[in-house]
Amino acid sequence: MESLFSRRDALKVGALTVSGQLLPEFTDRLTAAAVESGTADSVIYLWMGGGVPHLDSFDPKPDAPETIRGTLTDIATNTPGIRFNETCPNLAKITDELAVLRTFSHDSNDHLLSQVYTLSGRKVTKAQLFTEPNIGSIVNYLHGPRNGLPGYIAVPGITRPGPPPHNLFVGGWLGNQYAPFCLGGQPDNPDFTTGKVVENPSPIAEEDLNPKELSFLEDLSGTRLSKRARLREQLETTLRDAEKRQEFETIEGNYSSALNLLLSEKVRSAFDLSIESNATRERYGKTKLGGRCLMARRLVEAGARFVMVDYGYDHDYGNLWDNHNAASQNFPHTSELCKRGYHVAGMDKAFAALIGDMRERGLLDRTLIVFLTEFGRTPKINGNGGRDHWGMCGSLFFAGAGVKGGQVIGESDKEGAYPVTRGYSPADIAATIYHSLGISIEGRLPDMLGRPHPVLDHGQPIAEVFA
Repeated sequence: MESLFSRRDALKVGALTVSGQLLPEFTDRLTAAAVESGTADSVIYLWMGGGVPHLDSFDPKPDAPETIRGTLTDIATNTPGIRFNETCPNLAKITDELAVLRTFSHDSNDHLLSQVYTLSGRKVTKAQLFTEPNIGSIVNYLHGPRNGLPGYIAVPGITRPGPPPHNLFVGGWLGNQYAPFCLGGQPDNPDFTTGKVVENPSPIAEEDLNPKELSFLEDLSGTRLSKRARLREQLETTLRDAEKRQEFETIEGNYSSALNLLLSEKVRSAFDLSIESNATRERYGKTKLGGRCLMARRLVEAGARFVMVDYGYDHDYGNLWDNHNAASQNFPHTSELCKRGYHVAGMDKAFAALIGDMRERGLLDRTLIVFLTEFGRTPKINGNGGRDHWGMCGSLFFAGAGVKGGQVIGESDKEGAYPVTRGYSPADIAATIYHSLGISIEGRLPDMLGRPHPVLDHGQPIAEVFA
């Protein structure tokens, strides 16, 4: 039997499909998950997959030996008693907006297991890498699209850890229709672990983040598109009779919402970064991460509920955060690498611009911004000048809706190796996000076969985060 994907291609409108945009009755779902009003209407999930070095960013150890602190030093912030690494001067100026967590901790040094744990809030085995829904997928399931925008958007959604490459942006047991709408589609070169990057690549990069799904086919007007849509509906009525409804929905998503995206000028303009001034682009940094953060602001401003900024493995920069400094990576010493515009220094610029811009536009009070990575890096710098995987301790931050800024939550030891106060797991981070959105972690959701699953099977909201 010919696959549904082939049928889609044959109909010439398959490029319009947007996953996750079913239009169900939400009442039963909201009751099942005990959704109440929260402090946040939207979430920006700053996903830096690969392991951002905490000692070289938010938890410097200036009194540690050079084999641990490197050649970098610490700097004062605008909050007395809080110090950041010198790589983060822009975020240091707005720590009054941040709740910095320095005891992000769990028991795995494996990229895949740790990334799935952080993306979903659920501990998994290697056999469960694709079974658990992302946090954004559950938000999408419960709250759905808004203002014509998909309920879960990944900008661009192309990070593929491996080898071999794994797509961990999934709807899991909720179904693929709740996976994120990825602006980048399928990466051209998903296996970023192969080959060397150039010695010092430029951080400046113009990136087209306008989704291909929203581009009109050549010479295809809105009227012609509507006619093709009606033809497609007639043909697919027959297909629905031939396929199990659930399977069809999982693969196909909701075509009508994709069509609405395509035909709505207001929605289409939300994805157009060319509208922004040159000064705004410079403020964020004309880098890949800067553009992605700016796109997140535009989407939330247009009404998006859950936007993931995805910046992990990249064919121009290699394994961006996974800096062991193996020979194949061709990186400098970690203390030098972190100062580059595509690394921690670029992250600092983009994140600070995003938070400041959101505040100035009146968007921050109802938007939770969370910076996440799957683990920290080893306190001791290895013989190649890099840092290895370290699940036992890392740093994250929260900003925005209801967050009590100007504070550090948790304390690591003198080497940044282990928490000396309570450690917080990826499940606790997920619970905190759900709490901000008013979603009870005690609620239950049905999988594709109608079997109930808890919104979260362990973890508790971090009370200190909120004022």
